[in-house]
Amino acid sequence: MPSSNKFTSTGQAGFSLVEIMVGLVIGLLATIVIMQVFAVFEGQKRSTTGSADAQTNGSIALYTISRDAQMAGFGLPVFDTQNPPLKCSPSPSSGGIDMFPVAITNSADANGSDRIAIRYGPTPMGGVPARVVSVAGNVVGVANNMGCQNGDIAMISNGAACAMTSVNDADLATDTTHITVANATGAIANASIACLGAWNEFLYRVNNNRLERNGAPSTADIVNIQAQYGISIAANNNQVTAWVDASGGTWAAPTIANRNRIKAVRIAVVARNGLLEKENVTTACSSTTGAAPTGLCAWEGSATSPAPSINLSGIANWQRYRYRVYETIIPLRNMIWSGNTL
Repeated sequence: MPSSNKFTSTGQAGFSLVEIMVGLVIGLLATIVIMQVFAVFEGQKRSTTGSADAQTNGSIALYTISRDAQMAGFGLPVFDTQNPPLKCSPSPSSGGIDMFPVAITNSADANGSDRIAIRYGPTPMGGVPARVVSVAGNVVGVANNMGCQNGDIAMISNGAACAMTSVNDADLATDTTHITVANATGAIANASIACLGAWNEFLYRVNNNRLERNGAPSTADIVNIQAQYGISIAANNNQVTAWVDASGGTWAAPTIANRNRIKAVRIAVVARNGLLEKENVTTACSSTTGAAPTGLCAWEGSATSPAPSINLSGIANWQRYRYRVYETIIPLRNMIWSGNTL
């Protein structure tokens, strides 16, 4: 049988070089569009996330300061009408810590941020005063030494002279009618003595773009704090009539009489979104005295009570960051309760 060989010819076709190049160009264009869209949405996401972090940090920082400020002056015998300690002149101190509940230092840091010192004691008795009935050396006789513990800081006030001293008495539980102190200056008949516990000071400041409490980092991305005193027209009046910076000849170092007019503090905390934008997104405050100011402002001020100025010019590219400002007013309860004794 004859053999036959059959060959099948199949046509073969493919992309030409021109078609391949066109396809690559289209693919690259699509990739560029996708990456641009991704970059835009990624930037928006990071900006939103950073704003959320700034909101959290600002709220925590403001709460931390407010919590201590609400305690300012706790432990002082504010209801002592006979020998009110807030009239002590000069103001006594313990370990370099002044008696007055709150002190603001205006623009104390390189970034123009204020410092806030808050002072109070932890005694559960709230500094109940006891009348001095006798004095023998450093042993002060009282009707009852209830509320005092060995090692406490005691305040002695006789209406003119005042002193803060430590309690050095290991027999308080057994001898309830005497208190032995390190220094009995001012302890005379009918003077008052009150045990304040450990008189503490908590200093808030901004350092390296974070809030610090007594030098320990507290909250990140806090770039500035501003504070003002709320003052009344007289020490025995509790209505705040003006807000003032702790500066100038009157309020940088207020006299005893002016200091007792301070009834509240107003605080602004500036939190920063950590994302550095490509262009400027923040402007300086348009006005510290006008209504509805724009830009980076603490709050709306007036001609008689200008708002504090927030100056972040010491931060590189500060205008390319976004900020949130959190503000609150904190009544100084112990100063208010002392109104009828001043």
